[in-house]
Amino acid sequence: MQTSLLEKSPHGRERISHELYALLEEIGSKKKMYKDSHLFHEGMEAHEIYLIKSGLIQINKLTADGKELSLRICNHDDIVGELTLFSENARYFLSAKVVESGEVVIINKDKLEKELLSNAALTLEFMKWSGNHMRKFQSKIRDLLLNGKKGALYSTLIRLSNSYGVTCSNGILIDMAFTNQEMALFCAASRESVNRMLSRLRKMDIISINSSGKILIKDIQFLRDEIGCEDCPIEICNIN
Repeated sequence: MQTSLLEKSPHGRERISHELYALLEEIGSKKKMYKDSHLFHEGMEAHEIYLIKSGLIQINKLTADGKELSLRICNHDDIVGELTLFSENARYFLSAKVVESGEVVIINKDKLEKELLSNAALTLEFMKWSGNHMRKFQSKIRDLLLNGKKGALYSTLIRLSNSYGVTCSNGILIDMAFTNQEMALFCAASRESVNRMLSRLRKMDIISINSSGKILIKDIQFLRDEIGCEDCPIEICNIN
């Protein structure tokens, strides 16, 4: 993935308030994170959540057949591990892999819960944030279950265009480069399968791929029609 992503502000990202951000920094501690390490693994006991200061985190889920499915790309100011808050004996049901080194603020879950319970406004904000991310998770799983690997790829392209799309005269450029292997992780598919699907879209002139690996979507309506797109709000239909 390109490091220039860190300089971008993805469309549709939800920003937490200054008050909540300040609270997380106040009660947390900063820690460096390094590429190819994990903040947490699926199934581990959940004692912390994380505020990303810099770097890139990929949120993954193991499917029933043991394949890895990527659900989110998180960067600066995103929170990960938040779905375990206010849960007893909580365990992470997703994994967080570092794909670009950076820094995080580690927040003890019990300490945060105590602070939030004394501030109703911040509690409501945090619960809304968590609820929206659960809706994103459910919509991505739905796309995979209802439309298969092709639908997963098409919905991923739509979500990427909502998060990192730049409108051009001949379509929408996803201003972020992926390898076919990275794209495959979003579809729980093989690299070869994704390569065949992308090649078909290129032959149909639905997409093109430039020399730097960035995808230009020429006919996004085709992708939407193929998966029965429900026109979800951009706050839900994005890759973050």
